[in-house]
Parts: sequence; C-alpha cells; structure tokens
Amino acid sequence: MNNNQLDTKPHYQLLDGLRGVAAIIVVFFHLTEPLASSHLDNVVNHGYLAVDFFFLLSGFVIGYAYDDRWDQLTIGGFLRRRFERLQPLVVLGMTLGAIGFYFTDSTIWPLIHTVPAWKLIIVMLIGWTILPIPLSMDIRGWQEMHPLNSVGWSLFFEYIANMLYALGLRKLSNKALACFVVLAGAVLLHFAVTNPNGDVTGGWTLNVEQMRVGITRTLFPFFAGLLLSRVSRPASIKHAFLWCSLLVAVVLFMPRIGGANHLWMNGLYEAFCIIIVFPLIVYIGASGVVRSWTEEKICKFLGDLSYPLYMTHYVLVYFYVAWVSNHKGITLGQAWPYALLTFSGAIVLAYASLKLYDEPARAWLRKKLK
Repeated sequence: MNNNQLDTKPHYQLLDGLRGVAAIIVVFFHLTEPLASSHLDNVVNHGYLAVDFFFLLSGFVIGYAYDDRWDQLTIGGFLRRRFERLQPLVVLGMTLGAIGFYFTDSTIWPLIHTVPAWKLIIVMLIGWTILPIPLSMDIRGWQEMHPLNSVGWSLFFEYIANMLYALGLRKLSNKALACFVVLAGAVLLHFAVTNPNGDVTGGWTLNVEQMRVGITRTLFPFFAGLLLSRVSRPASIKHAFLWCSLLVAVVLFMPRIGGANHLWMNGLYEAFCIIIVFPLIVYIGASGVVRSWTEEKICKFLGDLSYPLYMTHYVLVYFYVAWVSNHKGITLGQAWPYALLTFSGAIVLAYASLKLYDEPARAWLRKKLK
C-alpha cells in the first residue's frame, strides 16, 4: 500500500491542537527558566513535563495510525515514514543552532570561544543524524547530547520508542502491553519520588545515569499512549479542547510542590500527572468534536505549528539566555519585552520553517523514499 492510501485515516484535530498548546508552554518555560533563582521558583515550574505529554500523544497517535495496518506495512516502511516526518526539522534545528552558535556570546558558555569551526561542523553533522555526541565533544558546556539544539534529546528517545514499537512491542497483546505499561509506570513512580532533584527532569546527557532517565521518561508515556489507543472507546465530550487546554496549562504552570524540604511530594505530583492526568487529557481530547470553523482552524494552526516550534525555538532562546546571563539580577518585569520579542520571533521562525522548509522537504522525501 502506498503512502497516500496509508494516510487516509482522519487526524484527531483536538489532539493536534493540544500538542500546539503544550509546545507554546514549552517556549514560555524556556523563557522564564533563566530568570528563576533555582528549580523551585520558575513561573512555569513544570513546563518540562510537556515532553512527557508529547511522548504519550505520540504513542496514542502511532497506535491509532498504524496498529491495524501491519499486514500492509513493513518495518522499513514504517521507519521511513517516521524519518520523513521527524528528520527534516532535526536537520534544520541543528543547522540554525550552528549558524547562531558563535553569536550567543556570554559568560555562561565560556567554551564557545575555544571551539574551532571544524569541531562545530562535526557536531552539526552528528546532530543531523540525531545520534548523541559524547561528553568529549561538548562545545557549549551544558553536558548536552545536542549542544546546538537542546531539545534534540527528546527526538533521540522518540526514535528509540518508535523503533521499539516497530521491532516488536507492537506485537504485544493488550494484556501483555498493559503489564509492560504497569511495570514502566512503577519504574517511573519510583524514579520520580526518589530522584534527588525531586522531579523527573533529565535525559539530555550521554551517560548511564541520564540515559536511564531518558528511557524511564519515554517508555511509560509512549506505550501508555499506545495502550490507550487500543482500549479506549471515545465518548462525545463537549468543549473538550477548552477543558483539555486548561488542564494542560494547570499541570505545567503548577507551582513547585513540597518546596526544598519535601522533594518527594513534587516527584509524586509529577508521576501522578504523567500516569493519570495526561492519559485522561488525551482520552478527553480524543473524545471531543470540533464544533466550529474557528475551533477547527485554531486546532489545525496549533497542530501544524507545534513540531516546528518545538524544534526551532531554542535557537532563539540561546540568544535570550545569553542576554539574561549578561544582565545579572534582572527580573521578569524587566525582561518581559525581550521575552515577548523572543516568543514572537519563535512563532514567526516556526511558521516560516513549516511553510518554506518542512512541508516541501517532507514532500520531496516522500517521493524519493517511495
């Protein structure tokens, strides 16, 4: 079966819209993060949980789109389709990050001035593959596996989840998958409440500890989403997009729980959100119906913008973080014009990336990789 035939299933428009809502909140999170005195007082304190929400959405959508098509689809065909969807913006994000690298001049990244051009180019080329770089190739000083585009780490684990699904876990019965999800959820819960940071952050460094964090954050939500796509029977819920958007915002904007003295309480909150609240949001979103032309257009715009926004916004955030670090003690009240300018630029960059690059690149790849 060709790509056009495999693309006949309708999209969950509300889920597309929710992905866009979460992506916008991620940008807010990254704009407020450098203004916080610690991880305890960020204005968008749980913004990083959007990544876990994306994993769950991805598992749900992939299960819905592909679970009943494996009699007409090969593993190579599936992975090729995921490559077409994900890789163009991976390449663009790394390229833009490389172009802007030397211009993010700041004391926060002293390594920048010592990086020769050949090393930058090698890091960029490795980044194009989404494979992580070792710590010996770190050119920014944040110990990231993708120092030219911080968010690349989550795409690395997205690919891992996709490959695990294609190579075998898709064959699990619902009961076996449920057992796997329960076990993954127990591991996630244990990690969340025992982590010395009191949260689930991490996964962006190529070492044993952080790889464990990344796998832990990926396995439960992705395969819980897959299970949900199999067993849920959507009802008809009115105003689902509004309610789900509010729920996503409440979860991600919730202030830190437990403070510095009861870190496990915050971990428990985050585990509860990932294990219970996010599946509930996806279920409600999948049960909703677009009831107006305006709502349909909003969901489509947000859905189309979500992935480009996620994959390109940090290119501008690097400049913003450098500016904040060069103005020690600046407050949100003083920084908001620059934050708003960065946010607006991120929206414009994402839309331009979508229309001028991502959509044409995917169309070209679809023809070449048939």
